[in-house]
Amino acid sequence: MSEGLVLKQPLSVRILATIRSSWAAYGFLTPWLLGFFFLTLGPAVSSLLLSFTNYDLTQDPYWIGGDNYVKMFTDDRRFSKAMSVTFTFVVLSVPLKLMFALGIAVMLNKGLRGLTLFRAIFYLPSLMGASVAVAVLWRQIFAGDGLLNKLLHSLFGYEGQSWISSPSTSIYTLVLLSIWQFGSPMIIFLAGLRQIPTDMYEAASIDGASQRRQFWKITLPLLTPVIFFNVIVQTIDAFKAFTSAFVISDGSGGPIDSTLFYTLYLYQEAFAHLRIGYASALAWVLVIIIAFFTALSFLSSKLWVHYDD
Repeated sequence: MSEGLVLKQPLSVRILATIRSSWAAYGFLTPWLLGFFFLTLGPAVSSLLLSFTNYDLTQDPYWIGGDNYVKMFTDDRRFSKAMSVTFTFVVLSVPLKLMFALGIAVMLNKGLRGLTLFRAIFYLPSLMGASVAVAVLWRQIFAGDGLLNKLLHSLFGYEGQSWISSPSTSIYTLVLLSIWQFGSPMIIFLAGLRQIPTDMYEAASIDGASQRRQFWKITLPLLTPVIFFNVIVQTIDAFKAFTSAFVISDGSGGPIDSTLFYTLYLYQEAFAHLRIGYASALAWVLVIIIAFFTALSFLSSKLWVHYDD
């Protein structure tokens, strides 16, 4: 009888009863919920609405529909350049960083002395790499009178150019800076390598498999879930790269926009030209691009990622 009466209660009464019975859980969730709604979801919805307006902070936004997106894809040369530079950076930096990180992880997994010290040393660039100080240091290294040219001149008598000021080489200095920040994926690779059973390598050695064959037939297949995770994380980070390009190019995008990352162009439109509506449209295009490549990674993972089952 009591159960029937409870079921016949209004929905609002049942919701309040549920909240009262779990008030402690909702209390602990309150800071996260406030942050999500007011610092994440709210600004995201606002930027989506602003992307359909003309808004420059000096006047109220007014609705222009999809004009920002039409202009972006049909009449914005710098948008095309930013896309080209960013995709070049992603295609070069992500595979090279992951290959370098995997190589170092395999080397450290051999049981070297002082492994903890080596891990700390190799991880240090990842902690410092996105900082302004390191970007300034990188600019000094690859400048016309920087450390690299002094080293080339002392060793080979070669008078080097300003690597960060040349349109043909500036993007590659940023790729090198990204590769130098290999510590985070390296630590994840090392953790994955530690999970591979050693008896598989012992059985392969008994069967006469070389270390190279063991790497291709045992290590890589069993490490594919970790590779998959690192690919997604590093790809997203590469699309969002900003600090290095901003500092090294003094916020201009380098010579003839050779280091005009997408995020740097978005920053220029929003805070240099005060075109907030257009910058919001750029931000949402970036969200769609990252979501597309993330979804593509998940779909393709069925073909090459091997789990325990």
